[in-house]
Amino acid sequence: MAETQTPKKRERQAPPPRRSKKNRPAPPEPGANATLRYLRVAPRKVRLVAENVRGMPVGDALALLRYTPQAAAKHLSKLLRSAVANAEQKGGKVDVDALFVKTLTVDQGPKMRRFMARAMGRAFRVEKKTSHVYVELGTNARG
Repeated sequence: MAETQTPKKRERQAPPPRRSKKNRPAPPEPGANATLRYLRVAPRKVRLVAENVRGMPVGDALALLRYTPQAAAKHLSKLLRSAVANAEQKGGKVDVDALFVKTLTVDQGPKMRRFMARAMGRAFRVEKKTSHVYVELGTNARG
């Protein structure tokens, strides 16, 4: 008589031991940052201004934004000044001249939906877009 083989049960492997929170390496701490949310300018328009400022020293970026005619420039310069103030508050002695725009991201916020009256009793939807802007400053190593 042939013996029927029963499938072997897989032995459960124990999960790897968890590291305690004491031994876990701390995530890298972000530099000085600031966030602007629900800005009532379309993200596409804000990105046009943000591309010019990304990677620049803060002083040069503020000078450039001062003479940029787009409406988003005023909001971005205010956000940059806020990030510099956060850097001074958080780090104590910070060389403001050594700060530069490390990251500057513009994401889309919620859209406000409005309706516009059209001919023959119809209505078209108008979307008023908003933006979320995040800026992080880094320091140049001056030596």
